[in-house]
Amino acid sequence: MILAAGAERSSRIRLTSAVSVLSSDDPVRVFQQFSTLDLLSGGRAEIMAGRGSFVESFPLFGYDLGDYDALFTEKLDLLLAVRAHERVTWSGRHRPALDDQPVYPRPVQDPLPVWVAVGGNPASVVRAGGLGLPLALAIIGGIPERFAPMVALYREAAARAGHGHLPVSINTHGFVAADHGTAVDTYYPQHAEVMDRIGAERGWGPTNKRAFTAATGLRGHLTLGDPEEVAEKILFQHEVFGHDRALVQLALGTVPHRAVMTAIELLGTKVAPTVRAEVARRSPAPVDSTS
Repeated sequence: MILAAGAERSSRIRLTSAVSVLSSDDPVRVFQQFSTLDLLSGGRAEIMAGRGSFVESFPLFGYDLGDYDALFTEKLDLLLAVRAHERVTWSGRHRPALDDQPVYPRPVQDPLPVWVAVGGNPASVVRAGGLGLPLALAIIGGIPERFAPMVALYREAAARAGHGHLPVSINTHGFVAADHGTAVDTYYPQHAEVMDRIGAERGWGPTNKRAFTAATGLRGHLTLGDPEEVAEKILFQHEVFGHDRALVQLALGTVPHRAVMTAIELLGTKVAPTVRAEVARRSPAPVDSTS
């Protein structure tokens, strides 16, 4: 519903979730929802399909965590079958079979873009490359360089499968404000509250300002600061990954709406033009900065 509202109030931005946890969802329903979004937006919807790093939805919908990988493999297969064919015949272990069933509505885009969202699992990047699907790699901790082998593995798998250039998106958490101090003061309290709440449920240690500050540095995993700092970090990551898109998730917790809107404006008017101009100067393949 949120994406549908965004479709009605925008005309150019691409519309997607951070990740659709396909393993515990139904691929037919996911396709129908995003096809509807694609129709509402005039062809701007994308699916980010992932296994899910948070697993609460599995028991909620009656799935066994022991089938974690098998569920995603099977449901991704069904999603791609539904995307490719208006009438679908398919069978698997974890969902009732389809026998020449029509699936509607159909999207404007043919095919509807499906990205594989990965948080660091090598098998997932190999699967995405082999299937010829674009990769969305979440940088969720540590220095970006430690994720570089994942992108190399993905491109090797794509090449072995006979695919040409496939898009890569680097997805991070972050925030943009007029100056570094404002970005930290606005974002950190909400970041700490959410991470501490999740950490208490999963046995993580508490968030601290020192670790947060390190994460905002050039080699950290948070894309945060003033427009110049954020552009510098995206460009540094582009040197590491050679990726096609930078996606920054701005709203974590209860960051004030007005501050989020300002961050989006700065990302679009300051950061993105700087990044595009510099990447164009360095190479012919620009990176797309997306909020």
